[in-house]
Formats: sequence, C-alpha cells, structure tokens
Amino acid sequence: MLSSLNEWLWQDKLWLPPNNSWAVLEDRDGMVYAHPRDLLAALPLALTLVAVRVTFERFVGLPLSWWLGVRDRSRRPVVPNPTLEKHFLTQGRRPQEHQLALLATQCGLTLRQTQRWFRGRRNQDQPHLTKKFCEASWRFLFYLCSFVGGLSVLYHESWLWTPSTCWDNYPDQPLKPALYWWYLLELSFYVSLLITLPLDVKRKDFKEQVAHHFVTILLITFSYSANLLRIGSLVLLLHDTSDVLLEACKIFNYMRWRIPCDLLFLVFSCVFFYTRLALFPTQILYTTYYESIIGRGTFFGYYFFNALLMMLQLLHVFWSCLILRMLCNFMIKGQMEKDIRSDVEESDLSEEEATQERPQLRNGSAPTGGPRSRVARRLANGHTAAM
Repeated sequence: MLSSLNEWLWQDKLWLPPNNSWAVLEDRDGMVYAHPRDLLAALPLALTLVAVRVTFERFVGLPLSWWLGVRDRSRRPVVPNPTLEKHFLTQGRRPQEHQLALLATQCGLTLRQTQRWFRGRRNQDQPHLTKKFCEASWRFLFYLCSFVGGLSVLYHESWLWTPSTCWDNYPDQPLKPALYWWYLLELSFYVSLLITLPLDVKRKDFKEQVAHHFVTILLITFSYSANLLRIGSLVLLLHDTSDVLLEACKIFNYMRWRIPCDLLFLVFSCVFFYTRLALFPTQILYTTYYESIIGRGTFFGYYFFNALLMMLQLLHVFWSCLILRMLCNFMIKGQMEKDIRSDVEESDLSEEEATQERPQLRNGSAPTGGPRSRVARRLANGHTAAM
C-alpha cells in the first residue's frame, strides 16, 4: 500500500519535464545531485536553531537590550475575577457594551470598573519591549548571516545575474556543497519559526505570517527535491535583502532612536518595493512562467511551483499595502508611527474617564481638599497617560 502510494507520488511525469526521469538525478562520475532524503537533516538542525535562539536571547539579547536602554513598561496586575477571566478566555477579549453591562451586574461592579478590568487584562497579555527586542535581534542576526552567506555562494554564479541560465541543462544540474548547506540552513530556520510560533510576538498579520512560513517551507522543499535549486536560491536571496533591513528598523524603534529608525524605514521601504514588486515579478515570475518551459513543455510540477510563487507574491502585495499606510503616516506626521501590525498597550483610563476624573481648576489654583483623581496620582508618581 505505502510502496504503491510512494511510486504514484514520485512519478517522473508529475515533477520533472517531459522525457526526463529521476535516473538523471542519480549520483554518478563524482557528481552529486539533490535528493529529497537530504532534507531530513533539517528537523534536527531546526531544533538546534531553537536552542541557539533561546541561548542568544537569554545571554546576549536581554543584556544588550538593557545596555541600550530598552525598558519594559510597568504594568499593574488586575484583581483576580473568575467570571471576567472566564469570559476573557472563552468568549473574547473585547466584550460588547451589553456584555459589559451583564458582567458588571454579575460581579457587583460598575460598568467603568469592568471596562478597566478588561483593559488591564488585555495589557497583561501584551509582549514586553525587551521580548520584542530579543526576537528582532535574533532574526536580524540570522538574516544578516544568511544574506552574506548566500551572496558569497551565488556571487560567481551566472544565474544570479542572468536568471534565464537557471534552466541551462535542467534538470541535469549537479549540487554544490555550499549551496546545499545554505539551502538546508534556510529551511531549518523557517521550520524553527513554526516550532516557536506559539511563543513569538503575535501581530495583526499573524495568519499571513503563518501562511508565509508554510509557503516558504513548501517552496524550499519542492525546489530542492525537483532540483530547482538555482531559481530557489534567487528567491531566498531576494527575500533576505529586505528582511535584514526590517529587523534592524525594529531594533532602532524599540531603542527609541527616532532618526536612524525613520531613515532606515525609508530605505527598507524602497528595497522592499523594488525587490518584491519589481524584481520578483519581472525576473523570478517571468523566468519561471515563460523561460522555464522553452523547449520542454509543461508538467504538474511547473504549475505547482508557480502557484506557490504566486501565493508568495500575493503576500508581498498585502505587506506592501501595510508599508504604504505607514509611509503615508510618516509623510503626514514627520516621523514613523508604531508598527500597524502590532497591538498598542492601552491606558488604564479611557479619554472620557480621564476627562471626568481630572480635577477642575479654578482661577489657576489646584484643589486642596478631597481625594486626588487617578490621573493626578499617576502624574505625581511620574507617569503620564498613554496616548
């Protein structure tokens, strides 16, 4: 049963151009070719990367964040309330007005106290700034090493400068050891991102990020198995180019270095638009759609590979729209705003509550009697309400 399924799955006509067979990719005469079984090494290497990441964030990233002045905002824990906690975990983090009124009645609280509890509870789940800094630092380090390593591997290869040469003598293209290790490292990294997904900072584009990881893993796995290493290596290098700048921009943002962050964000935006919206469709998609089948004809692997690349391009368009929104804010306000993919930590008070509880001043005098409002207490302790 399994052997029959395996034979059907790896049919020559599915994954290779017409008139070619897997026998072409058998090692011979001292030449080594890509084999799907080689990728089994990616799983232990991915677990190793997870261990290296944990060690890096604990002993390098965290001390570095403190040295650079990155500080977590202090948060007041909410008063335990089983009824509100059950609703928060099972029915939603942002209850509607009628739900708030019902919960307030059940718990013997005012509507305003219930609103404050949910705001505080949402803030408790927000990741700390040092966690974001450590995560960005790790990814920056990996993308930088990957980009430099990939560029050194491909710099002297003809297909880096002329993508159409990716199809010369395909699929009879021997595997070079340096390309194999770089490919394996990239696959292991994206597998490690899936492993640590529940622990990473979750942003508003979480679903798109998960889809991107799965598509990338499928692309790397399929391109290696079908010996599409040349075009696959171009896709990887093109993506690493802007990913390095993105993580560096995040690091400057967490450090509150506004000018370097704003300048780097502009550079990142230009590189992202050029590589993902110009080079990717005109060089990568063009050569895979048209030049790859010249003199060969189509086959299932051709459609499968291009479908994955098109899914990747749709994600590029989605993120380009987010970057354009940030650029518009930048042009209007003169500095880069927060990452619109991230949730914002909420103030303990809504604007309406702050207005109602702020002490009224008469003739420029501050009130001398009675309890001070929460806003006054926060100001006296050196805190300001979040904007």
